[in-house]
Amino acid sequence: MHPPIASAHPPEHASAPGKGCATPGVLGVGTSTPPTSYTQTELLEEFGITDARVRSVFLNNAIERRGLVLPPRLPDGSRAVESQRELLGKHSENGLAMAREAIAACLDQADATLADIGYLCCVTSTGFLTPGMSALLIKELGISRHCARVDVVGMGCNAGLNGLTAVTGWARSRPGELALLVCVETCSAAYVFDGTMRSSVVNSLFGDGAAAVAVASARRSTPSGPALLRFSSCIIPEALDAMRYDWDEDLGKFSFFLDPEVPYVVGAHAELALERLLNGTGAQRTDIAHWIIHSGGKKVIDSVRVNLSLTRRDVRHTTGVLRDHGNLSSGSFLFSYERLIAEQCTEPGDLGVIMTMGPGSTIEMALVRW
Repeated sequence: MHPPIASAHPPEHASAPGKGCATPGVLGVGTSTPPTSYTQTELLEEFGITDARVRSVFLNNAIERRGLVLPPRLPDGSRAVESQRELLGKHSENGLAMAREAIAACLDQADATLADIGYLCCVTSTGFLTPGMSALLIKELGISRHCARVDVVGMGCNAGLNGLTAVTGWARSRPGELALLVCVETCSAAYVFDGTMRSSVVNSLFGDGAAAVAVASARRSTPSGPALLRFSSCIIPEALDAMRYDWDEDLGKFSFFLDPEVPYVVGAHAELALERLLNGTGAQRTDIAHWIIHSGGKKVIDSVRVNLSLTRRDVRHTTGVLRDHGNLSSGSFLFSYERLIAEQCTEPGDLGVIMTMGPGSTIEMALVRW
């Protein structure tokens, strides 16, 4: 027997369906990665990395392969050092290409067309564009000029769920209309090759990818995915600087920084975040049948798993995405969700939790039901 889910008295800072409102649900999902991918060993060879410490970081992080768009080759066979302008061009060009593929796959699964899109939310942290990615996609794909849109820029790996919160709210207020979330992360457009351990940790982890998810309420057909019941957020202000993307004055570029304590900070707050999500629903942690967790890195996944008493099977899709693609930033959780759906292992009434983590430091969660 599945527990009831109360819609009244949601936890503080959480959103839940209001009385009389149709509950939005997932109609389809689609993902895309670049046509070029590399093993960790191949990347070490590409950049001639011989430092034993750096090689260890690359080869012992549970990642086998990542899709990346590497810098062009120079006449001597080495890779060029890209300027900030060239990196931004990479973000725009390759981001649009991946987004186009992800959107097409998503709409196909949702049995919808570009003309059905009433709301477009684009999420990215790998490049700043004005006008934003949403405007570029509307022009590129021929989406209606009257499509409502929003761009979420710079929130980091957790931002996919922040965007999904906005998409779900819009869909709830407009029954029958289609909202689309697109996460576009060209992480290779944010790399800095300076030989430092700070950059090496980041360069060993992230991969390029885009993911799209279609959401609607009062659906015209049976959805392939679950109803989106509620969302919650937990920010850890004392760890504000633990994950950041800021300006490197010496190199004249933006670069990532990840504090070594990040996995433990996130893990230590995971149970608190889950309690807030489930508060007032009648559901317990043991009632959750499916876990869709951001593939933030091996230590992050292990820390979350231990603190929430999850099994390795519970996080199999998360670890599989990390192994095959690395950390895909904001779209990672949709790659994991896609693998869960492909298994066809969900049953009507099953509860699931989606969890993303990122700068702030922040934990975002969503409660879903099939």
